Amino acid sequence: MRIDIISVLPEMLEGFVNTSILARAQKKGLVEIYLHNLRDYTTDKHRRVDDYPYGGFAGMVIQCQPIDDCIAALQKERNYDEIIFTTPDGEQFDQPMANELSLKKNIIILCGHYKGVDYRIREHLITKEISIGDYVLTGGEIAAAAMSDAIVRLIPGVLSDEQSALSDSFQDNLLAAPVYTRPADYKGWKVPEILLSGHEQKIKEWELAQSLERTKRLRPDLLE
Repeated sequence: MRIDIISVLPEMLEGFVNTSILARAQKKGLVEIYLHNLRDYTTDKHRRVDDYPYGGFAGMVIQCQPIDDCIAALQKERNYDEIIFTTPDGEQFDQPMANELSLKKNIIILCGHYKGVDYRIREHLITKEISIGDYVLTGGEIAAAAMSDAIVRLIPGVLSDEQSALSDSFQDNLLAAPVYTRPADYKGWKVPEILLSGHEQKIKEWELAQSLERTKRLRPDLLE
């Protein structure tokens, strides 16, 4: 899989994509992640990529030209399954979407910034608009990082224990069951006896019951 991230501030992402799971996935050759500085594609001598919006609205808007040229340059090299724009008014990112995107071969993530991008980019070049929550960030870099992490960890071979991803919260519209580790008794705080029993079927039944209880209590909307 290849992920190309286009940003006005790629330095915000450099440390993130080169550490932990994302770094290991790249070292294993399971994913390629490339950061592209949008300012490298502007024709403005001062490397500006934004301008004032028509209509007298507040804020600054990223222009069409640098985005168009950057995406065109990438598309000359390969075909892309999705060209994603991170925006607060996009489709809500969730685990099923992460599962779907993890099956793609090549994706582009365009990070929104300032007041957004010229809407013509969204109309003509973007194939999917995604939000990570009902709030506004200064830029889409955090959203791109979160999405990349959620997607890459699902690729077979990235995690040492692939069952770990399958048991995560939201995989079956349920929150994950509680997890415990050694020692079994810490300051009188004890691990549930069932988890120490070694009875696989009963442990699975406990896990499902706990997932259902936590989902009903904390996220009943997932069961609707």
